Amino acid sequence: MSLLQIIALSVVEIIGDSSLKSYANDEGIFYLGTGISAYIAIVVLLIISLQGSTLLMVNNAWDGTSSLLESLYAYFILGERFDNYLQYCGAFFIICGLYLLKIPLTKDHPFHIPKK
Repeated sequence: MSLLQIIALSVVEIIGDSSLKSYANDEGIFYLGTGISAYIAIVVLLIISLQGSTLLMVNNAWDGTSSLLESLYAYFILGERFDNYLQYCGAFFIICGLYLLKIPLTKDHPFHIPKK
């Protein structure tokens, strides 16, 4: 697992979530296809990230990064805001948690297709 892989997982998840939200709000079948495709890509990226790493590390890194990136997307693109300043403190603690995880910048384990 590397930081780039975790960011890719999070960005693809944002695309999938946004597309499925659009489809759910009657914006067309295109968004359903985009959302399903994004979630298929997530499965592939997750398999790549899990090789040579632990579920504990990948899951926590992905959850934190996804939460942070989707929050930034909601704040800057969708114009959403928190109701209470303490919620911003919670987002700050997510950033601290990501730092404490010490996510590696590069992956030491090369990807290979499983034999079985």
